[in-house]
Amino acid sequence: MSQGLVTMAYIGAAILFILSLGGLSHQETARRGNIYGMVGMTIAILATILSEAVAGIGAYILLTITMVIGAVVGVKVAQQVKMTQMPELVAILHSFVGLAAVLVGYTNFIAADNHLIGVEKTIHDVETYLGVLIGALTCSGSVIAFGKLSGRISGKPLLLPARHWLNLGLLILAIWLGKAFVEAESMGGGLFFLFLMTVIALGFGVHMVMTIGGADMPVVISMLNSYSGWAAAATGFMLANDLLIVTGALVGSSGAILSYIMCRAMNRNFISVIMGGFGTEGGSATAPVAGGTSEVNAITAEETTHLLEAAKNIIIVPGYGMAVAHAQHTVYEITKLLRKQNINVRFAIHPVAGRMPGHMNVLLAEAKVPYDIVLEMDEINQDFPNTDVVIVIGANDIVNPSAQDSPDSPIAGMPVLEVWKAKTTIVLKRGMATGYAGVDNPLFYKENNRMLFGDAKESLDAVLSHLHNDIREVASYQAVTN
Repeated sequence: MSQGLVTMAYIGAAILFILSLGGLSHQETARRGNIYGMVGMTIAILATILSEAVAGIGAYILLTITMVIGAVVGVKVAQQVKMTQMPELVAILHSFVGLAAVLVGYTNFIAADNHLIGVEKTIHDVETYLGVLIGALTCSGSVIAFGKLSGRISGKPLLLPARHWLNLGLLILAIWLGKAFVEAESMGGGLFFLFLMTVIALGFGVHMVMTIGGADMPVVISMLNSYSGWAAAATGFMLANDLLIVTGALVGSSGAILSYIMCRAMNRNFISVIMGGFGTEGGSATAPVAGGTSEVNAITAEETTHLLEAAKNIIIVPGYGMAVAHAQHTVYEITKLLRKQNINVRFAIHPVAGRMPGHMNVLLAEAKVPYDIVLEMDEINQDFPNTDVVIVIGANDIVNPSAQDSPDSPIAGMPVLEVWKAKTTIVLKRGMATGYAGVDNPLFYKENNRMLFGDAKESLDAVLSHLHNDIREVASYQAVTN
């Protein structure tokens, strides 16, 4: 394929990637956005394979073998991964992008063209150094994020003494090594400095994510997404591949914007997230809160059913507990039954509900919940005072009134769903443990709140069963009276 056709294919793929990002910005167009992205990537791969950069039967055989292996692994992972495991899957895939950038950087360095001199050689060396630096940091940081999200590593932040000075020292050392690498490479050396920087960057990535608490993990996911994009862009510069540069820049910039949105949703700034310290393992029991009662009001599944049937307006707030219990399908079945009874049922989504941005939206879409009844926090927060019943399914920090009422709280100022303003709230939890931020929740002790203890799916299955029974009884009574 001529270079002109390759360039045209790359432009077409870049346009499709942009359309893909646009489609993914709305639930209704997300499926179409995914299709745009897949078609764009297919065009990009085919154009690269057929370009002049790949020549010889041996190269095609090797490419075919590696692509088949990658495709088989990808299909197996897609078939086996659960929706609740999507956050850790995204994290580990980011590590592959970082590792690829490191490997390409070393390959590019070892097999570099020696005809480059002067400024061109310096630029090339800087591209290689930055690509390996960002890639190594992304790789190790993503592995730690995977461990935290999957429960293999504690979600509690690692707060070493003088940790900020340690991070600053590692950054300064990386910059100095970059200068030494460029100077040494001008004389034909530099591998030692590149290797030493790689080790430091890997350690930097580990320490950076280890210091970040579990409550900030949604921000970490989007942050690592941004890093992986910039690593891909750096790889594009090393390989002189325009499409890889554009694609990496799109991913990097969109990930940075998403990180900013996540930080705003948590009333945090990016620097404070990197510094860490927010969030613990959770699991400790909630203590009685000043201004509330010392006991909670427990409720049964049958009583919950009666409250739902008597309501006119219901809002459901899904959280990570719904994901863990795989309760989204039962939630939708309950929603369908209630809506058939002319009860207005809607869903309220907090930007950082779950372990990654959009986690709850994906679960509800999987359960085929209509998009038009799934609303973001800013769209629905003002409706809680006019709501009869709010069902909170496994959410904690995002419905915590101390964010507004307690200036000394670690989550003070964080925008939350104001569920306590409804006539009645029902919180589904296994016990009285705190959320990922490790903060007590006064909501549990409010007079208008009820606690439905137990596994979310089992509790909701019981509610669904009672709903079916009540509907059958009503139908039988109407048949008899008619």
